[in-house]
Amino acid sequence: LFVENYITIKLIKRWFKQLMHCRKEPIMLFKRKLYQKLLKWKEISAGSSALLIEGARRIGKSTIVEEFAKAEYDDYMLLDFARESTDIKDNFINNINDLDTFFRNLFLLKGRSLHGKNCVIIFDEVQLFPWARQAIKYLVQDGRYEYIETGSLISIHKNVQNILIPSEEYKLKMYPMDFEEFLWATDDTVSYEAIKDAFIKRKPLGDSIHRQLMNKFRTYMVVGGMPQAVDAYIAGKDFTQIDFVKRNILSLYKEDLYKYDSENNQRASIIFRTIPEQLENKNSHFKFSLIDKNARYQNYINAVNFVAESMIGNECIHVTKPEIALELFADRSNFKLYMGDTGLLVTQIMKSQDNVDENIYKSLIFGKLGINQRMIIENMVAQMLKASGHDLYFHKYRYTPSDESNEKKYEIDFLTVKNKKICPIEVKSSSYTSHKSFDYFVKKYQLKMQDRYIIYTKDLMQKDNILYIPIY
Repeated sequence: LFVENYITIKLIKRWFKQLMHCRKEPIMLFKRKLYQKLLKWKEISAGSSALLIEGARRIGKSTIVEEFAKAEYDDYMLLDFARESTDIKDNFINNINDLDTFFRNLFLLKGRSLHGKNCVIIFDEVQLFPWARQAIKYLVQDGRYEYIETGSLISIHKNVQNILIPSEEYKLKMYPMDFEEFLWATDDTVSYEAIKDAFIKRKPLGDSIHRQLMNKFRTYMVVGGMPQAVDAYIAGKDFTQIDFVKRNILSLYKEDLYKYDSENNQRASIIFRTIPEQLENKNSHFKFSLIDKNARYQNYINAVNFVAESMIGNECIHVTKPEIALELFADRSNFKLYMGDTGLLVTQIMKSQDNVDENIYKSLIFGKLGINQRMIIENMVAQMLKASGHDLYFHKYRYTPSDESNEKKYEIDFLTVKNKKICPIEVKSSSYTSHKSFDYFVKKYQLKMQDRYIIYTKDLMQKDNILYIPIY
């Protein structure tokens, strides 16, 4: 509570300062959970490491870093390598071994210096100029200033082939806004506390509250967590305008993929484009035959990894055995691939329509649109698990029920580990509460499990040693 109040006071001060300077450009300034991690890094690192914030394009990396710099430092300098001059870049190449000359030239070229004992230099879009990232080693050792880097992972891994990656670099991943952050953006400070309290006490919220929260969550699900889309929603734009914002982001991703995937015959672009079609499959398993009848995993493995590492997609890997060390049993040839942001998935699904009618979005929010809503809800669960720090795994198995003679196939949608015990998660797109796959899973493996969860669209309920939790 102290940290949240501290952050709020800092943001209010910043907003007031901006108001007094009469800034006219729109400012998307949302409260993000990453801010607390930035504070923790600053305190613990104390200048001994640079911070690299990794994430997909347009998720708010640059915004939160600049606001952090304004609020937490005496002064800061922003180097945006998408715009910096050749002279600025040459200074990194020619003078990094003489830091007195380097800083003298930097300040002359930028037309200003840094004032105060506690200053930071931001390397924005650092993937566009790898020499700046390599220089971090020497800049951190020098100790005059602190350093924060932001990078779009769609190209950051590609552009480090010929440079020395600094060990003095602490990495944080940034994801689209989650539901709690979306509620903060809408000035709703009570819904999350109610949800949290119900989960801790294992008590339902009641039909009326549940319906209200489901409507809010469905709204979040179709708007998504990209700050520009959320900003459009907060500003009162209709869903046609919000969809236009998301289509522009998808176009940006496609252009980036095309630019950085030229040597792979645009395979990553194809992988990303077919995600909605793949999720329509039974159990959402990725099928290369939908790309090309002759396509094989070994020919596309780099493209799949590229999409997953860029954080525009979330890969869920099959494990052959449900053991605590899940990664040891990973079968990467069998996987699911979800969209990094569910709001973008919704727009991808509707891409065949030139103009998305307002009523289509409203029908989706109220659960009345005749499309595969399971894929949307399952994508959201994957997105939230990933944002919470979980790697994504699933498990399929065969089992012969006692009342039948034939062996059948079953599947657990997601597996994670809690308190050194397996936690299976099943996702339902309705109020359906069947759990045969859970029951046979326990019988087959005789596991000691921490918790079993069924995520569905009804109110919280505990039954048969299973916790049924609403999607929100």
